[in-house]
This record gives sequence, C-alpha cells and structure tokens, in this order.
Amino acid sequence: MKLELVLIPSTGDGHLRPLVEVAKLLLDNDDHLSITVIIIPSMHEFQTTSYSSYIASLSTTSNDRLRFSFISSADRPNSPDAEPNFISYMESYKPVVKATVAKLTDYAQPPSSRLAGFVMDIFCTTMIDVANDFGVPTYLFYPSNATFFGLQIHVQYLCDVEKCDIISELKDSDTELEVPCLTRSLPAKCFPSVLLNKEWLPVFLRQARRFRETKGFLVNTFAELEPQAMSFLSNGDNNLPTVYAVGPVLSVKNNGLDSADDKQTEILRWLDDQPDRSVVFLCFGSMGGFSEDQAKEIAIALERSGHRFIWCLRRATPMGPPEEFTNLEEILPEGFLDRTSEIGKIIGWAPQRAVLASPAIGGFVSHCGWNSILESLWFGVPIATWPLYAEQQLNAFEMVEELGLAVEIRNHFQGVYMAAETDMELMTAEEIERGVRCLMEKDSDVRDRVRKMSKKSHMAVMDGGSSHAALVKFIQDATRNIS
Repeated sequence: MKLELVLIPSTGDGHLRPLVEVAKLLLDNDDHLSITVIIIPSMHEFQTTSYSSYIASLSTTSNDRLRFSFISSADRPNSPDAEPNFISYMESYKPVVKATVAKLTDYAQPPSSRLAGFVMDIFCTTMIDVANDFGVPTYLFYPSNATFFGLQIHVQYLCDVEKCDIISELKDSDTELEVPCLTRSLPAKCFPSVLLNKEWLPVFLRQARRFRETKGFLVNTFAELEPQAMSFLSNGDNNLPTVYAVGPVLSVKNNGLDSADDKQTEILRWLDDQPDRSVVFLCFGSMGGFSEDQAKEIAIALERSGHRFIWCLRRATPMGPPEEFTNLEEILPEGFLDRTSEIGKIIGWAPQRAVLASPAIGGFVSHCGWNSILESLWFGVPIATWPLYAEQQLNAFEMVEELGLAVEIRNHFQGVYMAAETDMELMTAEEIERGVRCLMEKDSDVRDRVRKMSKKSHMAVMDGGSSHAALVKFIQDATRNIS
C-alpha cells in the first residue's frame, strides 16, 4: 500500500529548501512513499530573488511521487486583522490547507494509498489542528540545530514553570545561564536575539507548548556534531517525542548554481585561478546587510589583512531584504576598489555552496545561519562568527565555545532584522582584521577540527551512518503509527 505524507514548510530560504530536501531523502529511502508539499505564500510582500526563482523551479519538478501544491494569497479568507501577526497569519490558512488535503485524500482513496501524517516546519505548528482533523500524526521539522531546540524547551520551562521574565532579566545583562543542552554556561549577551524580542518570544513559546502533541522531530543536525544537545533531547525526563537527527540536510548536487548570473560565473572563474585556501569569503545570508559606516570598516580590515577575498556586500534595510549599494566608490575608502582589484571581488550575492566548494576558499566570515554552518562544515571551511539576528548568537557561541569549530569576530553582535529592539552596532576594523587573520591561519587547531568534522558529516548521511539510520527509523516509526 502506498503511504502519503503531507509536508508544510514555512516561508523563506532557510525553511523551504531544507524541507524539500527532506522530502527527496524520504522518497529515496522508501518506494512506498509519496509526498505532497503545500507551499503557503509569504506573509510579507518582499521576497529575495533567489527565493522567488527557487519557488518557480519547484513547479517544474513535480512528479508522481513528489508534488507541490501552491496556495495563493487570494485563497486566504479575509482576516479581521489589518496587519496580522505571524501566528494569526498562519492560522488564517488552516481552512485552505484542510481543503487542499481533503482533495488529496479524495483522489488517493484506500486501499491503493493512505494518508500517513503531516511533516511541518516549526513555524507551522498551528497546522497540528488540521492533522488532528484527519486523524493522522504530526511530525515537526526543526531546520535549526539541536542546541537551539533544547534552549527553546528550556526557555518555555523557565517562563511557564519558573515564571521568569526572560526579556527583562537577560536583556543588557552580564549574567550567565546554565543551559542543559550546553556543557558550559551561556552568557546573556550570546542569548538568541529572537528570544529577547517582544514580538517573537510569544511565537517560540507557543511553538514549544505544542511540541509534545507531535509524534516526533526531524532535526537538521547529526549526532556527532551536537552530542550534549542530543543527549538532553533524548532524555526521557523531558517527555518529548522521538528526536531524529537527520542532517546535514543540504542541496549540494549543483552547489547552488541553479540561477547563477554572469557576475556570479565570473566570481567562480576567478576562484579557479587562486591558490588553495587563500581566499576569505564574507557572506551574511539572504537577509544580511550593513550600513555605509560598517561597510567602510570591513573594507579597511580586508585591505589591512592582505588576504584575497570575495565579499557579498549589500545595504541593510529596516524591515525588508537588503539592497544593492548603487555606487561602491562613494561608500568605500577612497581608492579601495583600485588597490584591491587583483585580490578581491565584491558582489551583491554569490552562489554560496559553489564558492565554499572551491579549494581556493580558506575561511568563511558568516552570520552563522544554521544552513550556512552546515555547508561550511560539509566543505571543510572554518568560520569566523558574525551573528546578526534570530538564533545566530547562540549558533556562534556553540561553534566557538562549545565545539571549537570556529573563530570569533564577535558572538554577540546585534543586527536589524528579527533582532532585539536596538540600533545596529558597529564592528571595528581592528576586530574584523583580527578575526580574519585568525581565521586564515593555515595549520590552526580549528581548521584541523573542522576537517575532521567534515568527514563525520559525510559519513553521517551515508548508508549505515547515524543520520541515515535516523531517517530510516523515522520512516519505520511513521509507518507503524498508522497501523
């Protein structure tokens, strides 16, 4: 009998792409599965170019076993909220999602096929109600790491049981917290900015309160990378459902070249001519941008360091994706572009996976988004941490202090997107130069540890590896849960 899974990703590159890759992994490991991915439109009008092109590409990749169902914003019922928050926005789509699944189940009647359950992104927990309406189990996909997952559970306990006011107690504080998913104390300054935000903290608490209604979690990590966090999550005292570490979930077959333009192609050709491990790559994610003052500091640091570089540089905007600078000569130090023309390249956006895959890349200055961290480990490239928003401060702390897999530029920088209510800080040229020099050391202990962890990441997803075994176990458990 065929089994059907319904997958519901949240919007945004860091949520949609990994869950689509999970769908492909599931289908590769069980011929009896078929999957429908229901794609909800973004709450915001803006979308990055890469995200829009990726959405468009999905419509051409549907087949008998992997289908994509696109919900239009016009299908959303009228909402009483003039400007809905994230929770009410997702809830407003429940009737549309339910109707979409109902059509699917009408089409695939037993005994030929059976709905086995929902796998949904953590920002779609309100859709647990829809799965309950169909009488099937829910599984959650956690696109970030096991450590942040564990911290989210711990914060929910502190708020609901200990009655702590997290924001007032930790914001601008010098205290340190004992967190069970870490082996060392977490400084308050490295606490994830998204959990110190008055709008987003309730979202994460509401998620955590529903975790135990599910049958399991697929987490984008591998057991060898985060042993302390996985031990905490698997502790029966937490009363959590089964946690499956199935990562790294990456799309590395084409190294992100599905939409490379002429400028990006030029960058890759330039890389081919550079010595091994000689180039530092600076890239800050789809939402990472900087002020003119910060761009100048980065430029000064790069020139002083003397290293070759590829720099993804864009202007920060308060509530949307970053924009291209219209005239780099006006914002960068006088003569910088001429002096560095042979050793450096500046681009608005680069095909990150293809760049990291190049032997010429010796280090990665990163915002520490979890997908970027997994990609850097996969390709054996050490990171210098420059977190901006969301959970990235925790990711940076984990990589530097907990795991020794990165060097620090700073682990507590505050950006302007999804961050605590603060003006954007300024990182000095001295800090950046020091971090870049440390990052690019040829025979450092960090580089050696990253090389070893890279091998473990590859082994984890191979037949018999820890993540492959967890994925197979998930399929077996999902099949048993409908028997």
